[in-house]
Amino acid sequence: MTSFQLTRTLDEHAADSALRSDVSEGLGHTPKVLPPKWFYDARGSELFEEITRLPEYYPTRAEREILLERAGEIAAASGARTLVELGSGSSEKTRHLIEAMPALDMYVPVDVSESALRGAADTLLAEHPGLRVHALLADFTRALRLPDSPGPRLVVFLGGTIGNLLPPERAVFLASVRAMLSPGDALLMGTDLVKDESVLVAAYDDASGVTAEFNKNVLAVVNRELDADFHTADFEHVALWNREQEWIEMRLRARSELVVKVRALDLVVPFAAGEEILTEVSAKFRQEGVRKELAAAGLELTQWWTDTGGRFALSLSVAEGPLG
Repeated sequence: MTSFQLTRTLDEHAADSALRSDVSEGLGHTPKVLPPKWFYDARGSELFEEITRLPEYYPTRAEREILLERAGEIAAASGARTLVELGSGSSEKTRHLIEAMPALDMYVPVDVSESALRGAADTLLAEHPGLRVHALLADFTRALRLPDSPGPRLVVFLGGTIGNLLPPERAVFLASVRAMLSPGDALLMGTDLVKDESVLVAAYDDASGVTAEFNKNVLAVVNRELDADFHTADFEHVALWNREQEWIEMRLRARSELVVKVRALDLVVPFAAGEEILTEVSAKFRQEGVRKELAAAGLELTQWWTDTGGRFALSLSVAEGPLG
């Protein structure tokens, strides 16, 4: 007997309200900012899938290599009976873990896309008839209330998405994850590692221009949803390595002086020639830095796995004693 349940914590207008707020604040900010979550409409998701297959973009392949090689160790180390995935999407990579967890009772995917949650659940339940799936339609950057489920729990946060958060945001996020966990529960987190600048920049500025199109897709989203008049040809895709902060920055640079109207917000946005919109920060990590950030949230790093090239890491950290 299969079991699927979906709990909605986002109302139908949540995405529209968030987009309006982010665009109004971000384009009024100096420097201008648009959050990377707005890349991912249907077209943006297609482009990102294409990016993951590019020769320059190694993180997806490197993380999959670790999961395929280490899924059994991860399952044994966590002892998990409940698997919670933040930003689950298609749940494709998580299947490797689920297959290595014969004692798994419940899978809790968390995503803002109801269609992605239902599609992934249909596939997983067909493959694992005894599994229970309790999906949460929710924004994982906000505090979550997990459904009642057997422990131990393993929360997984894959893809290096933690790097899209600035250090203060990471601290808040990791503390919120710790608050979900009981002592002995664990977090499996993907982190892209610091490496040669040329390798990093190429991963975000591929020769075929797919990442450039992906970056500019945020403008298409604003145009469609908020009746704006951005012309993507007016902006140049920029990817650079910030050595001091050890992160990649993706930007859109105005090719000339111009003015954009966002009619739904009654907003007029002037751009100077060369002015940029910061669209994504993607931090790269070192093991000791990850250990310190986890410890500050009350999580103890216990396992660290990398791919054979040492490009990407999965870390397993365990919730320490009761929260103070």
